[in-house]
Amino acid sequence: VQLVESGGGSVQAGGSLRLSCAASGINFSRCAMGWFRQAPGKEREFVAAISWSGGSTHYTDSVKGRFTISRDNSKKSVSLQMNSLKPEDTAVYYCAAVFTFSDSYRTSSERYDYWGQGTQVTVSS
Repeated sequence: VQLVESGGGSVQAGGSLRLSCAASGINFSRCAMGWFRQAPGKEREFVAAISWSGGSTHYTDSVKGRFTISRDNSKKSVSLQMNSLKPEDTAVYYCAAVFTFSDSYRTSSERYDYWGQGTQVTVSS
């Protein structure tokens, strides 16, 4: 199983970035997918999650209205569109996957089985 994130970088506050995660070695269309982030000196935190079909999504309060998670099962990929970025969004962002028996999402990092290596997002003021 491999999850590979891309799209991180440096941007000024108010800017946008789009993160992508390419999956291989898993039955992607039966996996809930999530994005998490970890800032220096802080614990990893949930950002967004999406169910198999993409019909159910969930966001942490601090990114609602600014971030959008989406997936393309034909390409085995999940994306995180990040708009109106703030300095407090600076972190390493991780993609995660877990097989689920139902079309639902997960918000706890402990519920995910597979993780990418992370991609750095830096937002300057």
